[in-house]
Formats: sequence, C-alpha cells, structure tokens
Amino acid sequence: MYRTLKLALSGAAIVASMSSGAAHAQEAEALSVTTTPLKGNLYLLKGRGGNVVASVGSDGVMIVDDDYPQYASAYHDALKALTDDQGVASFVINTHWHGDHTGGNEYWGDRGAVIVAHTNVRERMSTRQEMKAIDRVVEPSPRSALPVVTFGDSLALHFNDEDIEVQHLPAGHTDGDSVVFFTGHNLVHMGDHFFKDAFPFVDISSGGNVMSFTKNIEAMLARVDDQTVIVPGHGSVSTKADLQRYLNMLQTTTALVQSKLEKGMSVEAITEEGLGDEWSSWGKGFINEGYWIGFIAGSQ
Repeated sequence: MYRTLKLALSGAAIVASMSSGAAHAQEAEALSVTTTPLKGNLYLLKGRGGNVVASVGSDGVMIVDDDYPQYASAYHDALKALTDDQGVASFVINTHWHGDHTGGNEYWGDRGAVIVAHTNVRERMSTRQEMKAIDRVVEPSPRSALPVVTFGDSLALHFNDEDIEVQHLPAGHTDGDSVVFFTGHNLVHMGDHFFKDAFPFVDISSGGNVMSFTKNIEAMLARVDDQTVIVPGHGSVSTKADLQRYLNMLQTTTALVQSKLEKGMSVEAITEEGLGDEWSSWGKGFINEGYWIGFIAGSQ
C-alpha cells in the first residue's frame, strides 16, 4: 500500500507547495500581504501560504498562523497599519506544524511573541521529520520558532475582550491540528482541515488520516451555525453551507474509492477511471484527483 501511495503522490507540486525553500526560490516575487476586515477587531491577512487571522485590540495583537518565513516582515507591516504602535504580535497560535503556517514563528518568537500550539506541533517542529510519501526531509526548527505553550485537547485564551477556544482535532490533516474559535465574533479558523471547494492535503506521514479527517469535519459542522464566519486554511472566507458541501465531497469520494478498492482495483486504475464530473473542479488546486485518491487509499 505504501508503494502505491508513494506513486500516487509523486511529483513536484506537493513538494513545492509544502517547502519554504520553494518559496525562497521565487526571489522576484513581490512579498505583499493583503488585509481584509472580517468582524469587529478581526482581520484576514493573506500572503502566499495559509490564511492568517489577526485579532487587534487593547491587549495587543494575536495572529493565527504566520505563513512562510520570508513574508514575516510584510505581515509586520500589515499589522503596523492596523495598530497605533509597532504591530508586534503578542501571541501566535499555530493550527499545525507545516511551514506555510509556521514559517514566521522564528521572526515573531525573536520579538517576544508567545507561540501556542498542540503538543505534537512542538514535537514535530523540534525533531527531524521524514515525509516519506513525498521524499522530503524537514530539519528541526530554530528554538525561537518552537511553541512555548502547548496543550493536549484544548486551550482557552482571553484576549482583546474575547474568549478564544483552541481545540485539537485528532488525526486529521496531521496529528497536531487545531481549530481556533473566536467565540464573541462567531468566527472559526479551520487551519488545513478546510480547503474551500478543493481536495485537501492529508499528511499521512504526520499522522493524518482521511477517515478521522472526515469525522472531524462532521464534528465541526455541529459546532457552527448559519451566521458563523469560517476561515479555511486555504481559500476564501466561507459559510456553514460551504463546509457542508466540503463534507459531502469527503464522504462521497471516500465511499467511492473504498468501494473500488474492495473490488480489487489498484490506485492507478481508480485514478485512470476518475471520480466523475461532479468532482472535476475540486482537483484544480493544490491537490489533484490522483493525489486525493492516493490519500484515501493510504488511510485504509
């Protein structure tokens, strides 16, 4: 099964997207960050990596995720524009360990930010990681980039007159994923449990699993309502209806692939046959249809 999964995942697309080194190679790229108001004192900041949510208020600045490392100063400039002071983040919450969400940790850690994440995030960032399915090795992060506050199941923060809940979702995108609820504003940052209208990346080498990933999304749908603002790890700001559509994709395509595997079909044969026209647009982003089929097969 591992050999088949590795074949399904081979190619430079995943490696390039996961690697901060690939981002460094684009030296001519303009390192800009856009800022969009969300609710009250919450803002969406977007550079090149995962979506960032910033809380800006009387207690200071908190950010959820921090993109690739070379974008850190651009985020700092964006935060300065939202504050009356230097725009330094007091807290950074990491939704998981991947470099497009934690690349700015060292920058903010060196400036005194308290970095918060699930215990497994610190474990993976502080040790050498071998992502065998994509033939990639990630060396340990610098000490100042590591989370200094870690938790197991959940954590509560009280910042800028709001109760913020950080909830671990087990064995989903990785083994260290968390979602962040800004309860006063009815807003949630989903991290990479949610790629809007696209097949998600499930990092099996980091403890991810499609089946429990799907269960996590089911649990999330039970927590949100029609007024909840949902920020995906990648993609535009979303609603409960968007998340329900995403769950439908997860359930339907997983059942289809499982059925074909039970009939003895190989991953290659399933990929050649495809998942049908209904899902063709979902494979036009970071993860194409073949990769997604491989993730499902590798999670059995």
